[in-house]
Amino acid sequence: MYALVDGNNFYVSCERVFRPSLQGRPVVVLSNNDGCAIARSNEAKALGIKMGAPWFQIQHMEDTHGLVALSANFTLYGDMSNRMMSLAAGLGPTQEIYSIDESFVGLHGMRGDLTKRSRAIRERIDRWVGIPCGVGIAPTMTLAKLANHIAKTAERKPGSYPSELAQVCNLTALPAQDFEDVLAATLVEEVWGVGRKIGAQLHEGGIHTVLDLVRMDPATVRRRWSVVLERTVRELQGMQCMQLDDAPDPKKEIACTRSFGSTVTDLPPLVEAVSEFASRAAEKLRKQDSLASQLLVFCHTSPFRDGPRFNKSVVVPLRRPTADTGKLVWAAAAGMRRMYEPGFRMAKAGVMLLDLVPSSLMQGELDLEDEDHRDRSKLMKAIDSLNNRYGKGTVHSAATGGSVNATKDWGMRQERRTPQYTTCWEDVPIARA
Repeated sequence: MYALVDGNNFYVSCERVFRPSLQGRPVVVLSNNDGCAIARSNEAKALGIKMGAPWFQIQHMEDTHGLVALSANFTLYGDMSNRMMSLAAGLGPTQEIYSIDESFVGLHGMRGDLTKRSRAIRERIDRWVGIPCGVGIAPTMTLAKLANHIAKTAERKPGSYPSELAQVCNLTALPAQDFEDVLAATLVEEVWGVGRKIGAQLHEGGIHTVLDLVRMDPATVRRRWSVVLERTVRELQGMQCMQLDDAPDPKKEIACTRSFGSTVTDLPPLVEAVSEFASRAAEKLRKQDSLASQLLVFCHTSPFRDGPRFNKSVVVPLRRPTADTGKLVWAAAAGMRRMYEPGFRMAKAGVMLLDLVPSSLMQGELDLEDEDHRDRSKLMKAIDSLNNRYGKGTVHSAATGGSVNATKDWGMRQERRTPQYTTCWEDVPIARA
């Protein structure tokens, strides 16, 4: 038995916690550099704003419909997610955080009324954190995802499903006929893993609803489509084909890339940028207890702007696998200096750590050079601890430039970002009598 806890319009909900005046208003959260909409309130969806809509195409709605647009505040969203997930974990003995706003919780061995328990956890998250969420309960992860969709849709669109399924939908508590009615009222493309492309193919084959898909023969699905869709069908039929991944496998590659807020033409800011990216990648590397054997650094101009084009990358091999920020920053800067050419307006750069190995793997060789091989793992641990406590970039490499709060030529454009209410002392809200 599984439950899926999912925050409603998560980024927008995080903003509304600290700005109640946004309640009932159409709100969108914009991507890096304020490019396009990556989160929409229900009111914004009602205006027809699509996910990924470019900001320049919907900007006129500020004047015509009172649309509020905010720059992404990922530091705030990450902290709010941690608070929400810690409460969601109280629903059952196991948990897999699937994304920043979604969490699967295993309910195996849990007794009592699961619907009542889920409503209590939902109300606690809403009261303690301020994030409204939906909860779906079912015997498989795919059905739990579907149940969550039903719970949120029944709340957002009254009449689409029975009102008792709003907020919390427990498919196991439904009578057989009611369960079939719910599946018959849900389009097949709403199933986790189906999507638009396969959904269109299923519609062409006369499979329009989830109930139609459930009634298909899994072997036929495998022959006509794929083993992945066959697994989905079996999960919809109640056969468990997926399990919680309590300890996900370490990543085989780690990347940190970013588009610049404005084009960059000079070498020094490009070196600062890739040094910053290498520092962030090194933190992720240490978090999963891995070492990198190679580092790739790239940089390119915008494919959408006129002018000369540049698109190059360099792979810098490391003498020994390492997670040392200093050595990775040095490699990134060396790669950038190697491929840099003047006369180009760079729009994006990035760093990727390759050939990752466990930190327990030691490379033994003779010391034939004067290179400093001292173990700096304790120093790296101290840096990570300080940055976790006081905010990213509190302790940083000098190669990344000045103060962490300084405006940099290559920084993201975030003209509409709200304060980091929960992670920065200067931004903590103050209640005045």
